[in-house]
Amino acid sequence: MDTAIREVVILGGGTAGWMTAAYLQKVFEGTVQVTLLEAATIPRIGVGEATVPNLQRVFFDRLGIPENEWMRECNAAFKTAVKFVNWRKKEPGAPDNHFYHAFGLIPNVDNIPLSHYWVLRNEGRATPDEQVDYACYREPPMMDAKLAPRFRDGRPAVNYAWHFDAQLVADYLRRLSTGWGVKHVVDELASVEKTPDGHIKALHTKGGRVLGGDLFVDCSGFRGLLINQAMEEPFLDMSDHLLCNSAVATAIEHDDAKHGIEPYTSAIASKHGWMWKIPMLGRFGTGYVYSSEFCSQDEAIREFSAKWGLDPEKTAFNRIRFRVGRNRRAWVKNCVSIGLASCFVEPLESTGIYFITASIYQLAKHFPDKGFNPVLMDRFNREVEMMFDDTRDFLQAHFLTSSRDDTPFWLANKNDLKLSDALKDKLETWKTGLTVNMPVSGEEAYYGNFETEFRNFWTNSSYYCVLSGMGWMPEQPLTTLKYRPSSVAHAEEAFQRVKLQQQALLQGLPTNHEFLQRLHRKNGMDLAATGTG
Repeated sequence: MDTAIREVVILGGGTAGWMTAAYLQKVFEGTVQVTLLEAATIPRIGVGEATVPNLQRVFFDRLGIPENEWMRECNAAFKTAVKFVNWRKKEPGAPDNHFYHAFGLIPNVDNIPLSHYWVLRNEGRATPDEQVDYACYREPPMMDAKLAPRFRDGRPAVNYAWHFDAQLVADYLRRLSTGWGVKHVVDELASVEKTPDGHIKALHTKGGRVLGGDLFVDCSGFRGLLINQAMEEPFLDMSDHLLCNSAVATAIEHDDAKHGIEPYTSAIASKHGWMWKIPMLGRFGTGYVYSSEFCSQDEAIREFSAKWGLDPEKTAFNRIRFRVGRNRRAWVKNCVSIGLASCFVEPLESTGIYFITASIYQLAKHFPDKGFNPVLMDRFNREVEMMFDDTRDFLQAHFLTSSRDDTPFWLANKNDLKLSDALKDKLETWKTGLTVNMPVSGEEAYYGNFETEFRNFWTNSSYYCVLSGMGWMPEQPLTTLKYRPSSVAHAEEAFQRVKLQQQALLQGLPTNHEFLQRLHRKNGMDLAATGTG
């Protein structure tokens, strides 16, 4: 008797659905028939999507797609950091403040991250002599200068992720997937047929189709049509951990030649939340993420429009309401939820694509047969739970530690958030100068170990960038540094090397505008021949 999974049915297209379809079709090499059901949709405004650095290595490399190829298809640009603007308290008339959460790697000195020596350097100062991002990373000056993260010949100079139009990514993957054998059904779900033991047997469509399968993947978005509605798996609401639940968004044309293209995502703190800015060639996507408890949609649109000089009566906005939290279990019986149907936190650290990629990878790793071994399902659910909770805590730390107290929204973030025991422990650990969250080295997290990077993606250096950027300093340097004078001396040499590396990047890199124009063949050049990616 053949017990292998032969038919996989995915409900929902979009980024989550087509990433899942493409990945499963490629990984299982035609031994599994993948069918994707999606309703006919009206294209929405491309307001930009940002990613984290492992997307190429974990996803596109597995599909055999070079970086330059998919970038051209998706109007993709580069992202070397998130730049946080005005997350610290700003006095009236004072200039904007900012810090970077960079994707670069902090050097280790005698097996201790350079950031720990930075704390020792600044001990006793009311404010640091130099922010940790500018002291310990190569990237901030090149980002200030709006330079590309790759050399003119295409070689990578620093770690980076990407910005792109999510609708273009979905369209591109749809074309590839259907060419590889994925069945695409354009229709709407009418009902779900289940077996006596509660498994899904088939999806019935409004057009009269019956789509039977062995495994069903729910990519239906916040509605959770299969996992929450058909399987009745509860969604664990976590709006008491993170207050923002709404957004308005649009795309804005941009004069790249005049202003350059920023190689980073901006997160700009505002009265009732924050605004993103995701630069791409010729335009940038932007949105205002806010809490409806403190701000109406009309108020949000007025503040958002004033920021960018928009006419609210003439601008087309995407209006979004989202749920914050995760399913109690992402996988129930023969139904797996991926993307918004599984879990969601606001896009402050660009986690949407990260969650999708991690879930797809874990599904392939724990792929079952028709016996649906509960050990595989439990392990998958545990991986998703750890990934989500770790990310939720990291995002929460941004709001909790901000020194802003100018509106009820920011005061509520300081006083009313529900904190997990894990985050409380990390914040107490931070005070002592010890490492906060670093189960693997930074280099492994970006380049090496698939098995660990999805669990605790936010490393010690991530916490250092954010907490110190908010003005939180450890109460003391790492105690062991008192007993290692030679290491402290070596650290001073490392700080100087960082400065030299910063200057070398400033002198050796093209502007981001120049590189992207060439990459997208705006002046007839083709970088695909370099084999990058």
